[in-house]
Amino acid sequence: MVNLDELSIYEQGDPQRMRDRIAELPVHCADAWHLVQDFSLPESYREARGVAVLGMGGSAIGGDLAAGLVAGECPVPATVVRGYDLPAWVGPETLVVGSSYSGKTEETLTAFAQALERGCKTAVIATGGDLAAWAEERGIPLLRFSPCLAPRAAIGYSLMLLLGVLWRAGLVRDYGEDLDEAIAVLEDWQRELRPETPTVRNLAKRLAGQLVGKLPVVYGAGFLAPVARRWKGQFNENAKQWGIWEDMPELNHNAVVGYGMPDGVRERVYVVMLRSRQDHPRVQARWEVTRELLLQEGIAPDEIWARGKSLLAQMLSLVHFGDYVSLYLAILNGADPTPVLPIDYLKRRLAGM
Repeated sequence: MVNLDELSIYEQGDPQRMRDRIAELPVHCADAWHLVQDFSLPESYREARGVAVLGMGGSAIGGDLAAGLVAGECPVPATVVRGYDLPAWVGPETLVVGSSYSGKTEETLTAFAQALERGCKTAVIATGGDLAAWAEERGIPLLRFSPCLAPRAAIGYSLMLLLGVLWRAGLVRDYGEDLDEAIAVLEDWQRELRPETPTVRNLAKRLAGQLVGKLPVVYGAGFLAPVARRWKGQFNENAKQWGIWEDMPELNHNAVVGYGMPDGVRERVYVVMLRSRQDHPRVQARWEVTRELLLQEGIAPDEIWARGKSLLAQMLSLVHFGDYVSLYLAILNGADPTPVLPIDYLKRRLAGM
């Protein structure tokens, strides 16, 4: 088996250095918040009665994280639109944020064009491309950031820039202090998670070893549900394997009934529960009973607890941890974590249709 403590394997298995981009999460978050300090929105944006974040893949997950984070304070509904068409409720009183790392995502461009036609209050988050060009041509508020290898590697930007837009629109508070704590938490935990830290003291390496040959199923509740979704996507794109995510307590109303079948699945499934002491008290109880149900079927779930006091710190701590797990699983799978060849193939085929 591959030895994750042999540092030379990362030069061979990760030639484009996805590991460095993962390590830069606290830097990306800080830089994004710095960009927001000089950003402003028209006063009319404070009258928004809803928020729609347009995005796909790595750009959309920032919207999921932001929506989960501010659900308890944002006075208007905030949702992520993954697709070509806007919902019927999106109109002139809606703040529509086009979030596309490349600025070329066809679903996002199509939906954003509809937002322009409907007279929505619009803003753009991108590194460039058509979306940024549209913003510059039309005087639309634009937060442009520097490319950093891949959309999924820019999660710090897609989350914090979107929080900045919501803050400047008067919908949420200033997250500066929470970010300071989150960065300290990330930098501290990173010392335990980086490749240089041996497996005996590196929980991310140990979890990746447990996941080899398994189907990871990640559970998250409340503000950590989108983090579970992030883990699933990172297993797909970095580790190049299947992954599943589920939302607690919803999974208690369906998934738990299917634990026993089909035969053979139990031996291949590995359940990871993303836990927070901020979870609702009844959700805490549900975690315990769900563990009992899994153990009855011979499935021993793993628990990873968030670090930090603020919701932002806890959310980012588990995003960071999951990113490292996906990196180590990619190395163990013999997969280069950076290229996404099936997505490239899809884009080439669709370009000809």
